[in-house]
Amino acid sequence: MKKLNVMITGVGGGGVGEQIFKCLKLSEYDYGIIGCDMSRTSKGLKLADASYLVPAASDPKYIDHIVKICRKHDVKVLFHGSEAELKVFSRYREVLQDQGIYVPLNPRELIDTCMDKNKTMEFLSENGFAIQKFWEIRNEDEAEQVDIFPVVLKPSVGGGGSANTFIAQDREELYTFTRYLLHVYDQFLVQEYIGNVNHEYTVGVLHGSDGGYINSIAVKKSILSGLSNKIKIQNRTERKELGDMLAISSGISQGEIGRFEEVTAPSREIARALGATAAINVQGRIHNGRMYVFEINPRISGTSSLRALVGYNEPDLLIRERVLGESIERDFAYESGYITRGLDETFISSEFMDQLGTVE
Repeated sequence: MKKLNVMITGVGGGGVGEQIFKCLKLSEYDYGIIGCDMSRTSKGLKLADASYLVPAASDPKYIDHIVKICRKHDVKVLFHGSEAELKVFSRYREVLQDQGIYVPLNPRELIDTCMDKNKTMEFLSENGFAIQKFWEIRNEDEAEQVDIFPVVLKPSVGGGGSANTFIAQDREELYTFTRYLLHVYDQFLVQEYIGNVNHEYTVGVLHGSDGGYINSIAVKKSILSGLSNKIKIQNRTERKELGDMLAISSGISQGEIGRFEEVTAPSREIARALGATAAINVQGRIHNGRMYVFEINPRISGTSSLRALVGYNEPDLLIRERVLGESIERDFAYESGYITRGLDETFISSEFMDQLGTVE
């Protein structure tokens, strides 16, 4: 059987692109993987069947490069490996579809809502889901509205891997981080810090291209370990129910994996309300018996390879459902257990980097 060629962008750096690459390599189907990245030292370029350098997603010629590579290799499926590329593919989805390329994307409105954390919180509030207190801050005076501590300060848009995310335990820290963030962003989000570090989850919900629900899965995260932790500080507030340590995940998740109905059930309701037509990833904590969501990623998760290891392979399932025309069993069985992560290394020779392909 002829290989089905799949292109993955942003295949380096340990991000979503690399995760999708790992998932497809775990599939029983023999995919031809075309990798591209803007960096010639990208690990994924060394491992792909064919590799290309492309400009940054912000370059006006970016989408032309992608289309030309897809044509050259008869690519049938295109996955984005970064949020910058997700935005571009969403904007040009009709152009890509006209080339006969399946791009697993959620609706534009869903992507626009979930890529803005303030809009996400407003959506959750308007639809009756449990949320913590939150404020969108555009100037220093607006920080005075914050009336509870500790709080988490983060960019409203962007901030992958918890970049430029801070915990403030008092008003002095709040003002310090506020001044810094307003030098970097036009506005940012403040959220009440909620829940204990031992009750944080990342939840995947998968819908098919017709909007039909397929399955859900969760990882109960261990966020105090070195790889998985971005911030870890002693709790100095009077809110002892939050635990001795306050922490923010780095986005490199590991932990116990399984169904966890206490979080997958509300996440399924969120995905349904959003109108998902692909994968979404819900981040939240259990607090007082309810799941409180602090952000939603409108894409395949950075934990997708962990899920694939237990038989829940999101990229493979999306291809099988849409391109190969297979019927996917709703709520199919998968394994549960604990998944831990580490580091591995790949040597990239100077000769390989010098001969990397580009398209004009």
